[in-house]
Amino acid sequence: MEQIISILRSQDNWLVLTGAGVSAESGVPTYRNSEGLWQRKQPVTHQQFMTEHRARQRFWLRNMLGWRFMTEAQPNSAHNALVELEKIGVLSCLVTQNVDGLHQRAGSQKVIDLHGRVDTLSCMSCGIQYPRAPMQMWLETHNAKYTELIATIAPDGDADIDHIDYSDMLTPDCEHCGGIVKPDAVFFGDSIPKERVARAQSSLQQAGGLLVVGSSLAVYSGYRFCLWAEQQGKPIIILNEGKTRADELATFKLSQPCAAVLQRWLASCGT
Repeated sequence: MEQIISILRSQDNWLVLTGAGVSAESGVPTYRNSEGLWQRKQPVTHQQFMTEHRARQRFWLRNMLGWRFMTEAQPNSAHNALVELEKIGVLSCLVTQNVDGLHQRAGSQKVIDLHGRVDTLSCMSCGIQYPRAPMQMWLETHNAKYTELIATIAPDGDADIDHIDYSDMLTPDCEHCGGIVKPDAVFFGDSIPKERVARAQSSLQQAGGLLVVGSSLAVYSGYRFCLWAEQQGKPIIILNEGKTRADELATFKLSQPCAAVLQRWLASCGT
């Protein structure tokens, strides 16, 4: 712990990359276990969502049931510590792989949502954007028979439902053009917008070091931040309960709950 705090104190403008481990304490499940292994069923991919009506039915049923968990989730002590670290100027940018919006709800300002957000929706044809929350009423009104189903919460506002006939599930269309409406999150099989990647990469170039918090870095979109930092000769600190893809690249790695370390760092700054 003291070694990590010493390294964190050696730089005054860290870029922080966060993953699902940051929101786990808020009750939002992670995709992988402590060994970095996948621990749930494969979600609907971007290609399936865009081309298969049945895939959209599956997605919206699960999302309708899982949304209640997302609205109940609250920022935890790790989110709050990152807010304070930003305020005192030691955190220059926060890039998150999470789509839950909890960093912004906690009060973080300098946030890049690498994989987008699930609290807004967009029409894939005309581009008009909708807030997600009011859509819940539409979904429940038009699919009342499914609203009482018991589901297990899954990552990103999803829910696990097995052996359910959802062939008459009604899915939302754009009220302006009738196009497909999709959450503003990067689905599996989709690509992160190039402008967003460029903005995040530029932020890392201006930072003094990279701090990874609560991510296994199994997905390349996160792992490449460690590759970039190594190329730039910058320190890489990883706080994650379990293995990560970049353990060998880390200046220092600590398998411990991230909130305790972030709070210790904050306290060492004299706040």
